[in-house]
Amino acid sequence: MSSEHIQGTVADGFESVREEFASVAFDQGGDYAAQLVAHVDGERVVDLWTGPEITADSLTGVFSSTKGAAHLVVALLVQDGVLDLDQRVSHYWPEFGAAGKAAITLRELLAHRAGVVGADAGFTAEEIADDRVIAERLAPQRPYWRPGTAFGYHALVIGALTGEVVRRVTGRSIQEHYEERIRKPFGLDFYLGLPEELEPRFLTTQPMLPTPEQLAELQAAATGPDSLTGIAFNRNHPKAPELWDLPNLEVVRRLSPASVGGVASARGLAGMYAAAISGPERLLHPETAAEFAQIHSIGDDLSTRNHNAFGLGFAIVSDDYPALGQGAFGHSGAAGSQAFADPRSGLAYGYNRRRFAFPGGAAPENARLVSAIHKAVTEKRA
Repeated sequence: MSSEHIQGTVADGFESVREEFASVAFDQGGDYAAQLVAHVDGERVVDLWTGPEITADSLTGVFSSTKGAAHLVVALLVQDGVLDLDQRVSHYWPEFGAAGKAAITLRELLAHRAGVVGADAGFTAEEIADDRVIAERLAPQRPYWRPGTAFGYHALVIGALTGEVVRRVTGRSIQEHYEERIRKPFGLDFYLGLPEELEPRFLTTQPMLPTPEQLAELQAAATGPDSLTGIAFNRNHPKAPELWDLPNLEVVRRLSPASVGGVASARGLAGMYAAAISGPERLLHPETAAEFAQIHSIGDDLSTRNHNAFGLGFAIVSDDYPALGQGAFGHSGAAGSQAFADPRSGLAYGYNRRRFAFPGGAAPENARLVSAIHKAVTEKRA
């Protein structure tokens, strides 16, 4: 696919990013639909999209990229002095202290070290969509390892757990704080709770189409429903929804569980991280951003059985894209989305695609796109 099939604009000096996006689109094939946006020092320098049905204004489910929005709220409350990272979760939420969880701190929870990755009986689609239900179910749940001694991705529940802390302390949900402090003031196309009037802009997520070789790889890596991975990804309930289909469920879009329920465009993803680090009204003080981007968990993840690196609520993005260096923070989503801020370079990045990418998580093409953008930023400043 030539760059003439790529729609949108790039600033002077970022023409190579359009070419790389066109190359990615060619490699992905005819039904590839995606958006790519980047800001540098608060200025939008890349605003591209391509593929059937998709436009710059299209909204899709961003899965775990939602965690970035949820934990930006937590970072603001820590910055305000409302929450203390080293306070026990049970201080804020007494019921959580049951079954050996009394000593878990908010810092350990945000770093995926609490061991409460799911529930023994799993969740229905309606339950996994409702953070209050998840929190109620997990309060008496025993941890799956001794808290603080290891880490494992709390894929579908971390937002409900941190959200319950926020609700207990402030009387309001993460979703409400996000809307009032972040989305509305900055006019972001990134929603935790999609308004009904915006439903016509929503594009359903399409299932993965693995090659025979990729399918064999997925089958070889599969674990049982009662394994730690199965519990963390809610495969241990007989009526659990398919992961790829979650944002296609109206109840998920409406309630927007803070772990996986966000709906956004790439403009919204990148715009949120630009608001976090850039401009006179930037949301995060530099020291707050540095605290939340500091490595707290790195190595073998007990839930995913892969290498992972986490700060506080955010992923350590430089672990995947070393050129970014220390201090970059953000979160990817299961279908392939990626979004982050790199305070060192002033870069805010958002990528979204419609079809669920192999093997799950940040789509592999992000590495090429991030590299092209980072190179352009570096050359502009040389």
